[in-house]
Amino acid sequence: MAGFRQLHERFGQEDACSDLLVIGGGINGAGIAADASGRGLSVVLVDGDDWGHATSSASTKLIHGGLRYLEQWQFRMVRESLQERRILMEAAPHIVEPLEFHLVHSPEMRPFWMIWLGMKLYDTLAGSSALPASSALRFNHENSALKPQYTKGFSYFDCRVDDARLVLENVKQAQSRGACVASRTKCTGLSALPDGTGWKAELTCQQSGQTSSIKTKCVINATGPWASYIDDMAGLNAGQKARLRLVKGSHIVVPALYEGDQAYLLQLRDGRIIFTIPYQDNFTMIGTTDEEIGGDPGDARISAAEVTYLCEAVSEYFTNAPVASDVVWQFAGVRPLEQSGDGSENASQVSRDYRLSLASTPAPLLSVYGGKLTSYRALAEAAMDTLGDVFPQMTESWTSTASLPGAPKGEGTLVLLKESLQAAFPVIEPGVITRWLANYGAQAVKVMDYASKGSNGLLEAGPLVGPGLYKAELDFLINEEWAETAEDVLWRRSKLGLHWTDTDVLALTEYLRQ
Repeated sequence: MAGFRQLHERFGQEDACSDLLVIGGGINGAGIAADASGRGLSVVLVDGDDWGHATSSASTKLIHGGLRYLEQWQFRMVRESLQERRILMEAAPHIVEPLEFHLVHSPEMRPFWMIWLGMKLYDTLAGSSALPASSALRFNHENSALKPQYTKGFSYFDCRVDDARLVLENVKQAQSRGACVASRTKCTGLSALPDGTGWKAELTCQQSGQTSSIKTKCVINATGPWASYIDDMAGLNAGQKARLRLVKGSHIVVPALYEGDQAYLLQLRDGRIIFTIPYQDNFTMIGTTDEEIGGDPGDARISAAEVTYLCEAVSEYFTNAPVASDVVWQFAGVRPLEQSGDGSENASQVSRDYRLSLASTPAPLLSVYGGKLTSYRALAEAAMDTLGDVFPQMTESWTSTASLPGAPKGEGTLVLLKESLQAAFPVIEPGVITRWLANYGAQAVKVMDYASKGSNGLLEAGPLVGPGLYKAELDFLINEEWAETAEDVLWRRSKLGLHWTDTDVLALTEYLRQ
């Protein structure tokens, strides 16, 4: 509600007009809003739900070049992604961390020499990197969870990330640069101004039902799977729009399948690959599937068949194979992929590259199609460069050397901050503070702003609202990170939901309604 009120007060007046309205608060929209705000534009960012509630929080949670895309000859996309991997490691080291992958060689899938060449090409495209180069390896089956027939493979490095938190960091970046941001605010109407110099947008608060009409010079459609809906609302013709294929990717999380911090890349008999990735210390995440869907992307759910598919795929390689009853969490996201040709190609073969389409009539509107989590910053930079003629007053691009809000300011900062937090909250178990730093980075210090001072003069984080969640942290999430529901708190801003019972969740839901 607060974001909607601020939006209405700032831009809901007859004589007010923003430079840019970004519709869609996933990773692309958040990244674009941050980039544009830093170039001196007045920006409004809205999303009809929570930030990153759809595709952007349902990814495989990797910052990577995409090794498998080399087989599809998508060298430019892989190279750009590897360059972005380096940039994001520096911009957000608190949430982007190196991860070793073991690619298990299955002789009947692809020849060993072919994979070796692919690995060397991957290293070459990465250029100068802080990550180790790839290497061949042999599996020691005394310490391996793999079946005995898998004796060799490769080691290479990419990075993992908390995708939902990456979105939030970019929304915070945008807001810190002056953007007006409003979650749970849906664009329900879009019409060009009579002189074609901009748009009038009707924005509706999803909680109160209140509406606000604002004027803006340009609209960016960054709604991902809903891009066609906004294009149609704007009245674009067929030649101005992309044809999208909606492809569902599903993941499951099970108790840890093996010891060690390495992820595995597994080649499947149907030509696809899946990952098994250590997750939240005690779990393994497995994914993803590729299944074309129709209908409302918001209705996408993982199916029982997909759960079976992922479990059976892992059972081909691991002695300790999961079954459906082991699944503790499951999620699905919808990728909006641009269709090429007649659309007959397999969904897993459709390019993950992005395309930016600028329509100048009936007024300036830039539609974003496709894209990968890894390349969101480059996409945002390209989007704003595309609008150079629309906004000649824009300053130069800046995000390639900028840190995200939670990034520590110098080596050793997080260690010092951990010591400060432990001293400030001596009765809180160290694991909670470790999680705060992993989630919020340097901004974890702001949790102290929501603590109270006890009779002994020490800070108190308040009562436990649920396992591992103190009132001070919850208040921080509500006031600083736009959290409004139990799902916002437990699955996007933290992963505490993995440890909560249904009763715990119900109690938090009731607490948030007060």
